[in-house]
Amino acid sequence: MFRGVSEIAKKWGISERRVRILCSEGRIPNAYKEGKIWKIPSNAIKPTDERFTKPKTLLPIIDEKLAKLNTLRPLTEGEVARLLEDFMIEYTYNTNAIEGNTLTLRETDMVLRGLTIDKKPLKDHIEAVSHKEAFYFVVDLVKENRELTESLIKQIHYLVLGDKKEDRGVYRKVPVRIMGASHEPVQPYLIEPKMEELLINYKASSEHIITKLAKFHIEFEGIHPFIDGNGRTGRLLVNLELMKEGIPPIDIKFTDRIKYYEAFDEYHVKNNLSEMESLFASYVNERLDEYLGILEIK
Repeated sequence: MFRGVSEIAKKWGISERRVRILCSEGRIPNAYKEGKIWKIPSNAIKPTDERFTKPKTLLPIIDEKLAKLNTLRPLTEGEVARLLEDFMIEYTYNTNAIEGNTLTLRETDMVLRGLTIDKKPLKDHIEAVSHKEAFYFVVDLVKENRELTESLIKQIHYLVLGDKKEDRGVYRKVPVRIMGASHEPVQPYLIEPKMEELLINYKASSEHIITKLAKFHIEFEGIHPFIDGNGRTGRLLVNLELMKEGIPPIDIKFTDRIKYYEAFDEYHVKNNLSEMESLFASYVNERLDEYLGILEIK
């Protein structure tokens, strides 16, 4: 007896997309595709989740998948726009939820379509709309292949922080602390030299793009250059640089926020970058699988 993707997803407690990826990777024995529908044995055993293990082994796999992606017929402009829109909605929900926004995924979708959610703060509405605007600004920057600079970072932050006009696009002038974090952000007078140093080191690095971005992201958040909106801005910067390399943008899930926070502590306490690198690599790998699955069907 065989079951569909939705039944298996509920049984295993994972997303339908994850089940399809497991099927496409051949990790569910005897699963097969009938047209566009996966048929999965009802007694199939859930494979172990290898997304967050052995981070460095994923990098060559990612390189192979990216090379393969580049050989396939590209998506049309309309297809790219649709995929970006679907991604943007869920991405906006997750990146804002990590920072305490109370909108659900469905509510985020409704707000981005111009609706107002009763009994939800105006601030949450503004954050959703502002992030959408910032994301599409980043997409335009990718098309122009713009170099990452302090000025560009401030422009992105200006769009992100739509609810705090006086603080938009300017470095903070007061000391801050991140509650529960093992690292204390730099003093205001050190922000400019630290940001300059961060960008110089990032551009000079010859490491794999995922390794470079894992380090850049942790150190950017450690500097904490703005009074608010650092996390959302930092995650947009990661996607800016990924997309410039031809890699689909990634969406760090709200449900993975503990792993995400722990990756910062691993670096600041133990100088261990592998946790963040692993997290980024797992998301990139999954996104490449998603795009390869779409293009191979065409």
